[in-house]
Amino acid sequence: MAIEQIQTPPGQLSGSVLFYSKPEPLNPETHGTLGLTPMDAPFAFTAGAHVIPLQVSEFGPASLSYPIIFAGEQKAPMAILGVRAGENVFVDASGQFDPNAYIPAFVRRYPFVLANNDNQEQLVVCIDRNAPMLAEGGQVQLFKDGKLSPFAEQAVQFCSEFETERRRSELFVARLNELDLFEIKQANFQPRMPDGTLGEPVLVADYYSVSEEKLGKLSDADLRELHVTGVLRQCYAHLTSMFNWERVIGRSAARPAPTVGHA
Repeated sequence: MAIEQIQTPPGQLSGSVLFYSKPEPLNPETHGTLGLTPMDAPFAFTAGAHVIPLQVSEFGPASLSYPIIFAGEQKAPMAILGVRAGENVFVDASGQFDPNAYIPAFVRRYPFVLANNDNQEQLVVCIDRNAPMLAEGGQVQLFKDGKLSPFAEQAVQFCSEFETERRRSELFVARLNELDLFEIKQANFQPRMPDGTLGEPVLVADYYSVSEEKLGKLSDADLRELHVTGVLRQCYAHLTSMFNWERVIGRSAARPAPTVGHA
């Protein structure tokens, strides 16, 4: 698909994407004076995201920080950043991301995003107009003399590369499906209550994982193909990431459970 940068008339797109509450096609008439402003809490917008989409090209670095699962019917790759809904244990109260943790590309592209236009033939460059780092007269301008600024051009290129990796990830999942390599697994969590005691174990998630047993039973020809195409390497990165469940659960257990508001 072609990428349409600024020709689309202003307006709000339909659909729902994590973090984006008001996506609008990027347009110099509407957004010509907008810019990004440095923030004291740059990653506060991710504080409520305990699951974040991941691309297959990120499996290596992400496997050092998070469990990587495959979720839903589409078996979409996801990084697990918390075990309670609405709680990202890698972002602190000041809106800072753990400096030792990998930051997914899905987060790094914000507030930019590509979206399909109405006829599904082009990808439109959009921004989240409600993004806290966007402001009139912001320090890093989106447009200069009616054209995308160098910063905005880099952001568009990043989004384009993200879209390429998204499609590659779909092909990766499709190949694993063809080889019947998925199995269903569960993760459980024992929460710490406000009084410091441990609560009853609860199911965190049912998810899809690559089966080591099925992987080991593949033919030599299939294994060689997966090795040559890099799929095997990504499978093992995913399997290695499973050791991070304990890390994420431990971080969650160290935090008091969210309290219910008083009447």
